[in-house]
Amino acid sequence: MNNEQIKKAADMLYQAEKTRIPVDLISAQYPQATAEDAYNIQLKYVERRIADDKVKIIGKKIGLTSEAMRIMIGVDEPDYGHLFEDMYYEMEVPIDISEMLAPRIESEIAFVLCKELKGPGIKVTDVIEATAGVISSFEIIDSRFNDPKIKFVDTVSDNGSSARVILGTNITDIKSVDLRTTGLVLEKNGKIIDTAAGAAVLGNPAVAVAWLANKLYKYGISLKPGEIILSGSLTKAYEIKPGDVFTATFAGLGAVKAVFK
Repeated sequence: MNNEQIKKAADMLYQAEKTRIPVDLISAQYPQATAEDAYNIQLKYVERRIADDKVKIIGKKIGLTSEAMRIMIGVDEPDYGHLFEDMYYEMEVPIDISEMLAPRIESEIAFVLCKELKGPGIKVTDVIEATAGVISSFEIIDSRFNDPKIKFVDTVSDNGSSARVILGTNITDIKSVDLRTTGLVLEKNGKIIDTAAGAAVLGNPAVAVAWLANKLYKYGISLKPGEIILSGSLTKAYEIKPGDVFTATFAGLGAVKAVFK
């Protein structure tokens, strides 16, 4: 894709988010689009969000950390997106799902950084030393496309399908827990709907954060102190309807709650 096509695609996705009118898949409009093109579309979208909406980046999200999801989309690595300050919601504050197209919820372990992580060569030990603490979190994902059969270039272009983020209130020392065996109990409207452990995320959520730092290096981007990094969902994404209340309780990390209207 040339620069004009990349900008056009980024503007289209920006407008789709604002108008809540879905658009055709990038992979359908531009069959020649590569993963590199998709990340460049995302960066153009990020530039417009910052310029037009006057918002700051507060972190990053990692997606496709499940092997099953990567196989389904036909890729061998995760993807990522940017988190903006207007995506963040406090617990108990109702989230209006009419502001999104097809929202779904994911339960994740979030990292809060205290040191910069800049690739290449970042390892799990570097992630641990750069992490102020880990927190239970929800990510609300949403697709701006009118076709559910998205490909890798589609989800990457669409800012990793990110829409909202909710954090718990307990910050836990990363060195005090084994994230691989950290258990999750996910409840919807008071009933348990899923369970999982941190190892569902690339064997260890810290591996996902190291992958991200190394991936971003090629774009001249580092992970900054104070940023929130969503490391990837421990379970599949669940559909959200008005009135739903989700609670994710992580062993040793506490709970996070999301309320929808």
